[in-house]
Amino acid sequence: MPLSATPHASSAQAQLGTREPPMNIGNDYVIQSRETGEVVPPPTEKSIRGADKPEPKPFAHFIAGGIGGMTAATLTSPLDVLKTRLQSDFYQAQLRSLRASHPLPPSSSITSAARTALMHFGETLQILRSIHVHEGWRALFKGLGPNLIGVVPARAINFSVYGNGKRIIGEYAGYRDAGETTAGVHLTAAAIAGMATGTATNPIWLVKTRLQLDKSNAENGEWRQYKNSWDCIKQTVRHEGVRGLYKGLSASYLGVTESSLQWVMYEQMKRVLARRQMAKLADSSYPYTFWDDAELWGGRVVSAGMAKLFAAAVTYPHEVVRTRLRQAPTVSVGDGKIEMKYTGLVQCFKTVWKEEGMAGLYGGLTPHLLRVVPSAAIMFGM
Repeated sequence: MPLSATPHASSAQAQLGTREPPMNIGNDYVIQSRETGEVVPPPTEKSIRGADKPEPKPFAHFIAGGIGGMTAATLTSPLDVLKTRLQSDFYQAQLRSLRASHPLPPSSSITSAARTALMHFGETLQILRSIHVHEGWRALFKGLGPNLIGVVPARAINFSVYGNGKRIIGEYAGYRDAGETTAGVHLTAAAIAGMATGTATNPIWLVKTRLQLDKSNAENGEWRQYKNSWDCIKQTVRHEGVRGLYKGLSASYLGVTESSLQWVMYEQMKRVLARRQMAKLADSSYPYTFWDDAELWGGRVVSAGMAKLFAAAVTYPHEVVRTRLRQAPTVSVGDGKIEMKYTGLVQCFKTVWKEEGMAGLYGGLTPHLLRVVPSAAIMFGM
């Protein structure tokens, strides 16, 4: 009759700090997983080799996040510029005028919904082309400087705080193995990482947003308001004070829900992949090859993309509100004084809803998803 080790016995041995040698009872001996209660084959040389992988050093999270984020930011910069412009009220007004002059015939059929989706995608490509034609290809990379400056510390801080936070919280909660931590631990670590990242890098993202919207804020589209990033910082501080550099921070805190949801989903899907991997390693007769490693890597990339897709789509309105709060002042009250049209998180939500409806809160969703999903796949896959 096959024997199995129970979780109670395993925990007792761990508390006593002793380890009994395995009983020589043949190939039928199995052990029981404390985490899932599953019965798995005995450890083999391959499974032991896989289990003995050293834990990554704390700075490894910092380096991985920085390099991955910088690569993703460079490759997806044109979509970032397009997304930011479509989130602004200036370009949304242009789109509303365009749609009013070319309305779709009223219909509630699936065909009409498909045509509407195609129209939005066509508008996205049309604006992307107009940026290239009227402003040149360099305009597709506006704000890339502060983006690269910001994305390295942002991704690095996020990875570092999340990775180390998950370990510390897990140890405090009494989990001996990182693979046993629950979704609650992941959620807490992700929320802390998101708030720390947003607070540290908000001035950089404000500069990036204003540079990307510079064309729309210049009179008649002929002059740039900001010469460079430093000029943008000086003008912001001069007209709005140091607090102006932290416009949109409240929306960034609201956006912690997106990063938290993304991390939790990714961790759960990664855990499923890890279990499949360990099952293969535990099977002494399984011919483990390079393609199994490639399959594991591909699974992580797909998992990262799917997690980001769901999280970004659900929490997208905070992105629009954050861009509106960060854009340059657009309301003049005379005597050279200017005011912000959007003054706070709640006021911005109400204003956009009142003037533009639900569509306004989802402006730029298409290029945003086209940017962040592959960006997440690139960053997590490196």
